Amino acid sequence: MRGGFSQGLQFCVVLLSTISLQACDGSNNTYVAPPPPKVRVALPLQQTVTRYFELTGNTAAINSVDIEARVQGFVESIDYRDGMPVTKDTQLFGLQRNTYQAQVDQAQATLASAQASQVGANQEYQRQLNLSKQSVTTQTALDSAKATLDQANATILNAQASLDLAVINLGYTKVLAPFDGIVTAHLVDVGALVGVSGPTKLATIVQTDPLYVNFNVSEPQVLMIKQAMAKEGHTFRQTDLPTIPFEIGLQSETGYPFKGHLDYAAPQVDSSTGTLSVRGIVDNKERALLPGLFVRVRVPVGHDDKALLVRDDAIGTNQQGSYVLVVGKDDAVEQKLVKTGQREGPLRVIESGLDAGDWVVTEGIQQAIPGNKVAPEKVALDAVAAASTSNNGALAIDVPKPDAQKADTTQSDATKSDTAKSDTP
Repeated sequence: MRGGFSQGLQFCVVLLSTISLQACDGSNNTYVAPPPPKVRVALPLQQTVTRYFELTGNTAAINSVDIEARVQGFVESIDYRDGMPVTKDTQLFGLQRNTYQAQVDQAQATLASAQASQVGANQEYQRQLNLSKQSVTTQTALDSAKATLDQANATILNAQASLDLAVINLGYTKVLAPFDGIVTAHLVDVGALVGVSGPTKLATIVQTDPLYVNFNVSEPQVLMIKQAMAKEGHTFRQTDLPTIPFEIGLQSETGYPFKGHLDYAAPQVDSSTGTLSVRGIVDNKERALLPGLFVRVRVPVGHDDKALLVRDDAIGTNQQGSYVLVVGKDDAVEQKLVKTGQREGPLRVIESGLDAGDWVVTEGIQQAIPGNKVAPEKVALDAVAAASTSNNGALAIDVPKPDAQKADTTQSDATKSDTAKSDTP
């Protein structure tokens, strides 16, 4: 028994040793390099875009007026709700009227008395005039009657002016809204005596539709605008301002949802700041904007007929600046430093550093290492992104606009077929 067990154990040891030696033989194991990573690449979108200046500004009320009591009296009523919109000529406050109504009645009585005196003086003058023609009265009596009539006429004018003044003061007891707007909280209460030593501020009314947008343009930007317009054969004139659109957006928003037009530009550059004050008007019917807000401003300054656009998320940054990864010959990845321009929806304009025939890596950027090879899948930029840039290009200065160029058509039929089969990046 023991002898058979020992022989079996020796056989197993020999068998394991043989297997181990065969395993150490490398004749059947060869290194297979992993396949190159797959990435998606796309040609830059080439089309006409509108170039903008992106600035900062503030909104301001087109009208803001303090509501004041112009006559002395007690506040009898407050006829609006604090912070609510009102229309022009709406009564906001009611002041004590009885004193001023009595002054109107007194002035009317004085006028009536003066009119009666004028009638008597006119009759006496006519009588003296007839007698003078008959040589019955003296010239002195005629002159005295004429002077009395003239004095009566002057008394009527004085009484009429007093009545007009009394009516005006009576009208001031009704404090009305001078224009459509929103009235702030009232500063006085019912029963308060106002107008004792001068006008008393009761509240403030603010017109919020439309709104002004004030911003400053630097001197180099002003010169750039003038050069761009001169290049296109146009001369800037103040009367052209209403034809120039602009857009604004709030800090919490993306894009520029509010649109308006320019309204005013200062006639000279401020030498202390080197800027030109500009003002625009934007509609605010929904009251989505408030006066005094900080806003982002975008003003069109011209067209770029052959702008190159790539996906904004395909652009990287390093210590040297912005760059994109492109796939060149032999499917090798190359890093290109670029100068970026304005954003157009999900795309961004590339001002320099990129050619129209460069295949830019749009997806799989982490696997695309400069110098290494990749397996590129050629796709086209999103049509929705292209439409977005076309819509943004609709805003322009009042200059002739060239037809929008179509997207680059240098892709082969095989590339277009691959694009149709692949998902849009």
